Formats: sequence, C-alpha cells, structure tokens
Amino acid sequence: MARLALSKSSLSVQNRRLKTFERYLPSLDLKRRQLIAERAKAARAIGVTEREIAALREQVESGLPMGSNEEVNIENLVRIAHLDLGEENVMGVRLPFVSTIELKQADYALLAKPEWVDNFAWRMQEMLRLRVRIQVERRRLALLDEAVRTITQRVNLFDKVLIPQARDNIRRIRIFLADGERAAVVRAKIAKGKRAREAAAS
Repeated sequence: MARLALSKSSLSVQNRRLKTFERYLPSLDLKRRQLIAERAKAARAIGVTEREIAALREQVESGLPMGSNEEVNIENLVRIAHLDLGEENVMGVRLPFVSTIELKQADYALLAKPEWVDNFAWRMQEMLRLRVRIQVERRRLALLDEAVRTITQRVNLFDKVLIPQARDNIRRIRIFLADGERAAVVRAKIAKGKRAREAAAS
C-alpha cells in the first residue's frame, strides 16, 4: 500500500475520494436491496412450482395408478421437441426464462394402448413443462445469489473499508498539518523574541 502523503494536496484528494465513496454507497445499497427482493421472488417462484409438481404427482399416483403397470410401455411417451430460453436484464443480472417449449407426444396406435394412456400422456407433458420451468427458476436463483453476494461484498468494501480508511487518512493529515502550523507559530515567536533580544542588546 502506498504511503500516505501528509500534505494539503493529499488532503484534497482524500476529501474527493470520501465524497465519491459516500455518493456511490447509497446507490449500491439500493441495488443490493432490490437484488435481495428479486432473489426472494425467485425463491417463491420455485416454491410455487415445487407445489405444482407435488400436486400433479399426487394426482397421477391417486388417479392413474395403472401408470406403474410394466406391461404397458409408456417410456418416451413425451419428449421436448423444441426449447427456447430467453434472457432478461434484472438490475444488471442476465436471467434466463422459458421463451418457448414445444413437446412431442410419441405416436401410438389408439387400439394398442389402454384408454388411460392419453390422460397419462397429457399429465406427463404438464410434468415435463414444470420440470423445465423449475430448472430455469433454480438457475435464476443461483445467478441472483451470486449477484447478491457480489454486491454485498462491494457495499461492505465501501462501508467497512474505503470510507473509514478515507476518514482516517483525512484525520491524520489534518492532525499533521495542524501540528505543523502550531510548530511554525512557535518557531515564529521564538525567532521574533530572539530578534527583539538582539535588537535590545545592540
């Protein structure tokens, strides 16, 4: 770390730095609070999707228990045909969202499968949509967690390090300059007294 220059120009620099830090800190803290609110919203969205998944699973288990019948092949009944993810900028953080999701149901002979397979396929599509959605929501939450961590570090840097350091530097420079001014006054008085004595002696 560079040694602090104890001068009037250095005092001016430290005062400017302090004003800059104090000006930026409130906007950084506001951004931090807004990101925390977005993170809470993302966590709530995950909770909603998790409940929808649990409810759909319960519906399938209670309403379509025949889905566990191994004699009826329902593997690969539904798949993702096309998925587009978009990006939105939220407080400077680029967050993904599901733009388009197209699902494809496997072709099967209606007479070769039991009639409940259609209902089961529809519920599988819903489950697949929900699983894609929750993956994207978890990614959004992870990105917001990282953004909150980063902005909190910056707020702490300004609040706990840079601003106190600038204030301490200003205090040290002022004490040094005040001591120098007092010493100059004392030297001037001593010199004046010496000249007065010399004038009186001659």
